[in-house]
Amino acid sequence: MSHPLRSLPKIDKILQESRFADHSKELLTTLARDYLEEIRAQFLQDATPIPPSESILQEVERRYEASLAPSLVPLVNATGIIVHTNLGRSVFAPELIEEIKPLLTSYNNLEYDLKAGRRGERYSHLHGILKAILGCEEVLVVNNNAAAVFLILHTFAQNQEAIISRGELIEIGGSFRIPEVMKNAGAILKEVGTTNKTHRRDYEEAITPQSALLMKVHKSNYDIVGFTQEVDLQELIELSQKHNLIDYYDLGSGFLESVPFTNEPTLKKIASLSPSLVSFSGDKLLGGAQAGIIFGKKSLIDRLKKNQLLRMLRVDKFTLAALEATLRAHLLHDYEKIPTLKMAHLSLEELEERAKKLKSRVHGYESQILQTQGYAGGGALPNQSFFSIALALCHPQKSPMELEQSLRARGVIARIEQERVLLDMRTIFTSQLESLAQILNEVF
Repeated sequence: MSHPLRSLPKIDKILQESRFADHSKELLTTLARDYLEEIRAQFLQDATPIPPSESILQEVERRYEASLAPSLVPLVNATGIIVHTNLGRSVFAPELIEEIKPLLTSYNNLEYDLKAGRRGERYSHLHGILKAILGCEEVLVVNNNAAAVFLILHTFAQNQEAIISRGELIEIGGSFRIPEVMKNAGAILKEVGTTNKTHRRDYEEAITPQSALLMKVHKSNYDIVGFTQEVDLQELIELSQKHNLIDYYDLGSGFLESVPFTNEPTLKKIASLSPSLVSFSGDKLLGGAQAGIIFGKKSLIDRLKKNQLLRMLRVDKFTLAALEATLRAHLLHDYEKIPTLKMAHLSLEELEERAKKLKSRVHGYESQILQTQGYAGGGALPNQSFFSIALALCHPQKSPMELEQSLRARGVIARIEQERVLLDMRTIFTSQLESLAQILNEVF
């Protein structure tokens, strides 16, 4: 009697199937080999029956189609978190994408000086507009704020002391820890103060001939309340000038225009203090592409440009184009092109109107329009929420968890509160309401 494993089709026979005539042979070979190996392993482990040849071919075809499907897919963000780190942070307006499309579908002057007719510098494209908006001496853009932090520490504090408050030695998403970054950049970490209280004298008493940099880090996604004290940026700048050191503020998020749910200073206000160096993210409350934007003293940024690491951390043409278009929209107060800001400024009346439209199109659910709390997200303003409007849903048969899972399977990311699924209107675009209603009715 023939061994069951002998019934498995050979790889070359699978490749010769007419249904696979237009398929990539390389990908098909890999998928078929992996699947046949799974079948063998299951049979040897517990004698799982060998599937018929046709079933095997169908599964290989299914896996082939699945492997070619895009991994990144559009979602409906119904969480109410504007800059949702897990959902791609800031969103680009269709008008902005149309604006930069010609730059991405043709050659461009990324590193070419059109006036001089020779090689140019990619960093020059954002130079003028950022300086005009911020009112600073000089700017530099790298591929994200973590890169900016590393570059600054590596350039100015390698084998020297970087003094920082113990309460600002944070860890953010993805296990990005400030102490580890400082260590990897070659800086000597010197922490001062306590978790909840750090005074100016703590920094001053820690300064030695080996000190190079006074570092301040925005606490990002957590806050300390109660019996607290921290040294503000103005004091740190004064202290660094007194001792001929560099002050550096890792701002994390940062925003150009005032947002309605915070009293934190804008980037313009921070720049007006004339700090040595500040870095922040381009794709958080600024509302642009992923980037780390550094501004401050020209002499210091010139030194950053000479660091060989800069080539590894540089931005590409898409980032430059998208960021420039976003900054231009800021400059012209054209917030229709900055969805992050537009969402932040939506009134409760506008949100309630969206909720009513959605509710009128959905059938069978027990639904209620209610006021709820939203957050900026992206590690920004953790302690400051704002009012929003949500449509709360209950399904007659499904639990809130089951309903949330059904919606998630169809690309709708919601949240559960008080045994109800909430769809927060602030982060749902009006263009998505019709398709969202259709999904809800399909799920029902």
